[in-house]
Amino acid sequence: MSGPAENVLSVRNLVTSFRTERGVVHAVDGISFDVPSEGKVGLVGESGSGKSATALSILRLIDDPPGRIEGGEVLLDGRDLMKLDERELRRIRGDRVAMVFQEPMTSLNPVMTVGAQIVETIRAHRSTSRKEARRQAVELLRRVGISAPETRVDAWPHQLSGGMRQRVMIAMGLSCSPRLLIADEPTTALDVTVQAQVLELLEQARRDAGTATLLISHDLGVIAGFVDHVLVMYAGQLVERGPVREVFHHAGHPYTQALLRSSLPLVPEEMTAGELWRPRRVSSLPGRTPDRTTLPKGCRFQDRCSLVFERCRAEEPQMRAVSPAHEARCWKVGDTQ
Repeated sequence: MSGPAENVLSVRNLVTSFRTERGVVHAVDGISFDVPSEGKVGLVGESGSGKSATALSILRLIDDPPGRIEGGEVLLDGRDLMKLDERELRRIRGDRVAMVFQEPMTSLNPVMTVGAQIVETIRAHRSTSRKEARRQAVELLRRVGISAPETRVDAWPHQLSGGMRQRVMIAMGLSCSPRLLIADEPTTALDVTVQAQVLELLEQARRDAGTATLLISHDLGVIAGFVDHVLVMYAGQLVERGPVREVFHHAGHPYTQALLRSSLPLVPEEMTAGELWRPRRVSSLPGRTPDRTTLPKGCRFQDRCSLVFERCRAEEPQMRAVSPAHEARCWKVGDTQ
């Protein structure tokens, strides 16, 4: 992984829990990772694995109660967001770090035009007139590929298609040229053509403004075509991390291997956006994630794993090196037997 000076984001031992009627759920359980400056990192896993809770924890947007960030560091350019007061956080959110949410229709204000919402974001962080902010809003809409931006700037969210609303969310996220953009399932429910366009917008932001991206998705095809480094999450833990090519071609954790077999009906010949795809046969991933209020002793994937053995049920594995830049949380990694 990159050294601290090269990282825009460094997460260390982040723990977030939720109080439920059945007990405490550790949605994020001691995870650590880095996002390099101008880098593209993907966080992938099944629904309920803790991906969105991780993103919300980074920005300290967890509702308390029922949620609570119990510990860890979130360093943005070396500054720990966990130690800032709410006023300081508001200055940073939308400016140094921004987030694009999964469903723009619930994230956009239905009683404000999209242009007014972009203007509001700009003026919250920049000393500029409303007229100049509106000009910037029009330019941002043009930049994200919305046709007739001079007219669409006055549109209401419900008047735009899902793809256009997502572009508006990206325009808002990029309005202050953040150091880091967190995109939580930004291509969900969009057709494949619009998905590709959204990913190209994120890549363009990296090229134009040096914006690093943390892309959260359950879709390994989207991850494969965009990121350089991938993090695999299961039941609140990171179970594998490394360069995307290495992880996809030499997965070290049985969960990652099963996820690739069951969740990736299309595999890129080359791990870059825009390449041709070839079909492959898929298989189902049996079983279900463990009850998070009563986690099993040992490996959390044990009841779904075809390679499980005695040590897996007795002792929780730690990250082990698959290669110098690639780790997996499995006792079988490095096993020469």
